[in-house]
Amino acid sequence: MKRLMKSLFSVLALSGCLLTGFTVASLAEGLPGVTLFGNVQPENQLPFRLDFGGVPSVWDRYRLRIPSKKVKLAIAQIAISYPDYYQGEFDPKAVAVALTSNSSSFGGPKILKRLPIQEVNWDKENRMLLIYLKEPIPASSNVEIILSNVLNPSPGGIFNFNCQIQTPGDLPLLRYIGTWILNIG
Repeated sequence: MKRLMKSLFSVLALSGCLLTGFTVASLAEGLPGVTLFGNVQPENQLPFRLDFGGVPSVWDRYRLRIPSKKVKLAIAQIAISYPDYYQGEFDPKAVAVALTSNSSSFGGPKILKRLPIQEVNWDKENRMLLIYLKEPIPASSNVEIILSNVLNPSPGGIFNFNCQIQTPGDLPLLRYIGTWILNIG
């Protein structure tokens, strides 16, 4: 009887741990978590969301956010660079840029206005996604870049996506805004 009770207790304890682990994993799915390593300073980390969980070799939607405190100047062009070991696929026709609310509610920021895009170029050789806007994004705006129809890389990993901007009428030099640290898999 004692042995049966020990076995039953062990099974209950193990299943409780597993259920708790699955719950925490599902709640955190697709959201940025705590970065334990990396060379990106906390003040340079940008928020993001992976709508379909960041599963390797699966289609996903990336919501790359730029908070208003990072948008000190108007933005005419956005350049997103990624590492050479990121082997995912982008769909330049499925890129959108939007102004969002400053809300930090459960569903995330609310899209206030989608901005017209002049052109999106995916420069595979230089590992860069270039987004040219028809109208500049005003300074102090909350911005969300929506990359739909993204095929996540296989294998997964941690990928630093760097955000640079060009301001209207400025020299054609890109200015660093911050980095999204994406965890696929």
